[in-house]
Amino acid sequence: MTIDDFFQALWQSYVDITPQAARIQDLFKSKDETVVNDHIAFRTFAHSPISLQQLEPILIQLGYSAYGEFRFEDKHLRARCYRHSDPEQPKIFLSELLHEELSEPAQKIIQKLIDQIPEDAVQSPAIFWQGRLWSVPTLTEYKQLAQESEYAAWVATIGVMVNHFTVSINHLHRFNTIQSVNQLLLDNGYRLNEVGGTIKGSPDVYLEQSSTMADQIEFTFSDVKKSM
Repeated sequence: MTIDDFFQALWQSYVDITPQAARIQDLFKSKDETVVNDHIAFRTFAHSPISLQQLEPILIQLGYSAYGEFRFEDKHLRARCYRHSDPEQPKIFLSELLHEELSEPAQKIIQKLIDQIPEDAVQSPAIFWQGRLWSVPTLTEYKQLAQESEYAAWVATIGVMVNHFTVSINHLHRFNTIQSVNQLLLDNGYRLNEVGGTIKGSPDVYLEQSSTMADQIEFTFSDVKKSM
Protein backbone atom coordinates (compact mmCIF):
# COMPACT_ATOMS: atom_id res chain seq x y z
CA MET A 1 0.00 0.00 0.00
CA THR A 2 1.34 3.43 -0.92
CA ILE A 3 1.19 6.30 1.54
CA ASP A 4 -1.31 8.07 -0.73
CA ASP A 5 -3.57 4.99 -0.71
CA PHE A 6 -3.27 4.87 3.07
CA PHE A 7 -4.45 8.44 3.55
CA GLN A 8 -7.19 8.10 0.95
CA ALA A 9 -8.61 5.10 2.81
CA LEU A 10 -8.37 6.97 6.12
CA TRP A 11 -10.09 10.01 4.66
CA GLN A 12 -12.95 8.00 3.21
CA SER A 13 -13.60 6.18 6.48
CA TYR A 14 -13.47 9.50 8.32
CA VAL A 15 -15.90 11.46 6.13
CA ASP A 16 -18.34 8.55 6.21
CA ILE A 17 -19.07 9.48 9.84
CA THR A 18 -17.88 13.11 9.78
CA PRO A 19 -19.29 14.53 6.54
CA GLN A 20 -18.66 18.13 7.60
CA ALA A 21 -14.92 17.49 7.14
CA ALA A 22 -15.40 17.15 3.38
CA ARG A 23 -17.61 20.25 3.30
CA ILE A 24 -14.98 22.26 5.18
CA GLN A 25 -12.30 21.20 2.72
CA ASP A 26 -14.59 22.21 -0.13
CA LEU A 27 -15.15 25.56 1.56
CA PHE A 28 -11.44 26.32 1.58
CA LYS A 29 -11.08 25.15 -2.01
CA SER A 30 -13.92 27.49 -3.02
CA LYS A 31 -11.77 30.31 -1.63
CA ASP A 32 -8.87 29.22 -3.88
CA GLU A 33 -7.01 27.72 -0.95
CA THR A 34 -5.02 24.50 -1.06
CA VAL A 35 -5.70 22.36 2.00
CA VAL A 36 -2.62 20.74 3.53
CA ASN A 37 -3.20 18.22 6.30
CA ASP A 38 -0.79 18.94 9.16
CA HIS A 39 -1.48 15.77 11.13
CA ILE A 40 -3.96 13.05 11.99
CA ALA A 41 -4.61 11.35 15.32
CA PHE A 42 -5.52 7.84 16.44
CA ARG A 43 -6.75 6.53 19.78
CA THR A 44 -6.42 3.03 21.20
CA PHE A 45 -6.27 0.93 24.37
CA ALA A 46 -2.96 0.13 26.07
CA HIS A 47 -2.21 -3.47 27.12
CA SER A 48 -4.16 -4.89 24.21
CA PRO A 49 -3.56 -6.46 20.77
CA ILE A 50 -4.03 -2.95 19.32
CA SER A 51 -1.78 -1.09 21.76
CA LEU A 52 0.61 1.63 20.67
CA GLN A 53 3.42 -0.91 20.67
CA GLN A 54 1.46 -3.21 18.33
CA LEU A 55 0.41 -0.44 15.95
CA GLU A 56 3.73 1.34 15.68
CA PRO A 57 5.41 -1.23 13.35
CA ILE A 58 2.72 -0.57 10.72
CA LEU A 59 3.56 3.14 10.79
CA ILE A 60 7.27 2.33 10.48
CA GLN A 61 6.53 0.13 7.45
CA LEU A 62 4.76 3.13 5.90
CA GLY A 63 7.89 5.25 6.29
CA TYR A 64 7.24 6.90 9.65
CA SER A 65 9.53 7.23 12.66
CA ALA A 66 8.80 8.37 16.21
CA TYR A 67 10.17 11.73 17.30
CA GLY A 68 8.42 12.54 20.54
CA GLU A 69 6.74 10.82 23.47
CA PHE A 70 4.22 12.32 25.87
CA ARG A 71 2.37 11.44 29.06
CA PHE A 72 -0.94 13.10 29.88
CA GLU A 73 -1.48 12.30 33.54
CA ASP A 74 -4.91 13.90 33.89
CA LYS A 75 -6.29 12.03 30.87
CA HIS A 76 -4.47 8.76 31.64
CA LEU A 77 -2.79 8.72 28.23
CA ARG A 78 0.56 7.86 26.72
CA ALA A 79 1.30 9.12 23.22
CA ARG A 80 3.92 9.34 20.49
CA CYS A 81 4.35 11.56 17.45
CA TYR A 82 5.55 10.25 14.10
CA ARG A 83 6.87 11.95 11.00
CA HIS A 84 7.36 10.53 7.53
CA SER A 85 10.59 10.40 5.57
CA ASP A 86 8.77 12.62 3.07
CA PRO A 87 8.27 15.92 4.96
CA GLU A 88 5.21 16.71 2.82
CA GLN A 89 3.26 13.86 4.41
CA PRO A 90 1.09 14.56 7.49
CA LYS A 91 2.45 13.82 10.94
CA ILE A 92 0.71 11.17 13.02
CA PHE A 93 -0.22 11.38 16.68
CA LEU A 94 -0.91 7.99 18.25
CA SER A 95 -2.15 7.73 21.82
CA GLU A 96 -3.30 4.93 24.11
CA LEU A 97 -5.47 4.87 27.22
CA LEU A 98 -3.82 3.55 30.37
CA HIS A 99 -7.08 2.05 31.56
CA GLU A 100 -5.54 0.52 34.66
CA GLU A 101 -5.63 4.04 36.07
CA LEU A 102 -9.44 4.22 35.86
CA SER A 103 -11.93 2.89 38.40
CA GLU A 104 -12.46 -0.84 38.77
CA PRO A 105 -15.90 -0.75 37.05
CA ALA A 106 -14.41 1.10 34.06
CA GLN A 107 -11.47 -1.29 33.91
CA LYS A 108 -13.83 -4.27 33.80
CA ILE A 109 -15.79 -2.75 30.92
CA ILE A 110 -12.66 -2.03 28.90
CA GLN A 111 -11.16 -5.44 29.65
CA LYS A 112 -14.35 -7.06 28.34
CA LEU A 113 -13.84 -5.18 25.07
CA ILE A 114 -10.15 -6.01 24.86
CA ASP A 115 -10.83 -9.72 25.44
CA GLN A 116 -12.75 -9.77 22.16
CA ILE A 117 -9.87 -8.43 20.04
CA PRO A 118 -8.08 -11.13 18.03
CA GLU A 119 -4.46 -11.50 19.08
CA ASP A 120 -3.41 -11.09 15.43
CA ALA A 121 -5.64 -8.05 14.79
CA VAL A 122 -2.73 -5.94 13.56
CA GLN A 123 -1.78 -7.37 10.17
CA SER A 124 -1.80 -4.44 7.77
CA PRO A 125 -2.43 -0.67 7.52
CA ALA A 126 -6.15 -1.48 7.25
CA ILE A 127 -6.23 -1.84 11.04
CA PHE A 128 -6.35 1.97 11.20
CA TRP A 129 -9.84 2.07 9.70
CA GLN A 130 -11.22 -1.18 11.12
CA GLY A 131 -13.47 0.56 13.61
CA ARG A 132 -14.79 -1.42 16.55
CA LEU A 133 -13.23 -4.85 17.07
CA TRP A 134 -15.66 -5.82 19.84
CA SER A 135 -19.38 -6.00 20.43
CA VAL A 136 -21.44 -2.85 20.90
CA PRO A 137 -21.34 -1.64 24.53
CA THR A 138 -24.48 -0.96 26.51
CA LEU A 139 -25.63 2.56 27.28
CA THR A 140 -24.85 1.93 30.96
CA GLU A 141 -21.29 0.96 30.06
CA TYR A 142 -20.92 4.00 27.83
CA LYS A 143 -22.10 6.33 30.58
CA GLN A 144 -19.71 4.76 33.07
CA LEU A 145 -16.77 5.28 30.74
CA ALA A 146 -17.86 8.79 29.71
CA GLN A 147 -18.05 9.82 33.35
CA GLU A 148 -14.37 9.02 33.80
CA SER A 149 -12.88 9.44 30.34
CA GLU A 150 -14.34 10.88 27.13
CA TYR A 151 -11.45 9.13 25.41
CA ALA A 152 -12.49 5.71 26.75
CA ALA A 153 -16.13 6.23 25.75
CA TRP A 154 -15.11 7.33 22.24
CA VAL A 155 -12.86 4.32 21.61
CA ALA A 156 -15.45 1.92 23.06
CA THR A 157 -18.08 3.09 20.57
CA ILE A 158 -16.03 4.09 17.51
CA GLY A 159 -13.01 1.78 17.70
CA VAL A 160 -9.80 2.22 15.72
CA MET A 161 -10.35 5.10 13.32
CA VAL A 162 -8.95 8.55 12.68
CA ASN A 163 -10.04 10.89 15.48
CA HIS A 164 -9.39 14.05 13.48
CA PHE A 165 -7.90 15.54 10.32
CA THR A 166 -6.47 19.05 10.24
CA VAL A 167 -5.97 22.10 8.05
CA SER A 168 -2.50 23.62 8.24
CA ILE A 169 -3.05 27.37 8.53
CA ASN A 170 0.62 27.97 7.71
CA HIS A 171 -0.06 26.69 4.19
CA LEU A 172 -3.07 28.93 3.53
CA HIS A 173 -2.76 32.27 1.73
CA ARG A 174 -5.85 34.45 2.19
CA PHE A 175 -6.83 32.90 5.49
CA ASN A 176 -3.38 32.74 7.01
CA THR A 177 -4.28 33.53 10.62
CA ILE A 178 -6.20 31.37 13.04
CA GLN A 179 -8.61 34.24 13.66
CA SER A 180 -9.51 34.53 9.97
CA VAL A 181 -9.95 30.77 9.65
CA ASN A 182 -12.23 30.69 12.67
CA GLN A 183 -14.29 33.58 11.33
CA LEU A 184 -14.67 31.87 7.96
CA LEU A 185 -15.98 28.75 9.69
CA LEU A 186 -18.36 30.72 11.90
CA ASP A 187 -19.65 32.73 8.94
CA ASN A 188 -20.50 29.48 7.20
CA GLY A 189 -22.45 27.98 10.07
CA TYR A 190 -19.83 25.82 11.77
CA ARG A 191 -19.58 25.74 15.56
CA LEU A 192 -16.19 25.91 17.24
CA ASN A 193 -15.14 23.97 20.31
CA GLU A 194 -15.09 26.59 23.06
CA VAL A 195 -13.79 24.39 25.88
CA GLY A 196 -10.61 26.10 27.05
CA GLY A 197 -11.25 28.93 24.59
CA THR A 198 -11.79 28.80 20.85
CA ILE A 199 -8.03 29.12 20.34
CA LYS A 200 -5.88 26.66 22.26
CA GLY A 201 -2.20 27.34 22.78
CA SER A 202 -0.27 30.49 21.94
CA PRO A 203 2.69 31.71 19.85
CA ASP A 204 4.81 31.37 22.99
CA VAL A 205 4.49 27.58 22.83
CA TYR A 206 4.73 27.57 19.00
CA LEU A 207 1.27 26.11 18.61
CA GLU A 208 -2.18 27.60 18.20
CA GLN A 209 -5.13 25.48 17.17
CA SER A 210 -8.91 25.46 17.03
CA SER A 211 -11.41 22.76 16.26
CA THR A 212 -14.99 22.50 15.09
CA MET A 213 -17.61 20.69 17.11
CA ALA A 214 -17.94 17.10 15.99
CA ASP A 215 -20.74 15.86 13.77
CA GLN A 216 -23.52 14.08 15.63
CA ILE A 217 -24.43 10.58 14.56
CA GLU A 218 -27.07 8.14 15.69
CA PHE A 219 -25.55 5.22 17.55
CA THR A 220 -27.45 2.10 18.55
CA PHE A 221 -26.23 0.76 21.89
CA SER A 222 -26.72 -2.92 22.57
CA ASP A 223 -29.60 -2.25 24.96
CA VAL A 224 -31.21 0.97 23.69
CA LYS A 225 -31.19 3.40 20.78
CA LYS A 226 -29.46 6.66 21.59
CA SER A 227 -28.33 9.70 19.60
CA MET A 228 -24.83 10.91 20.27
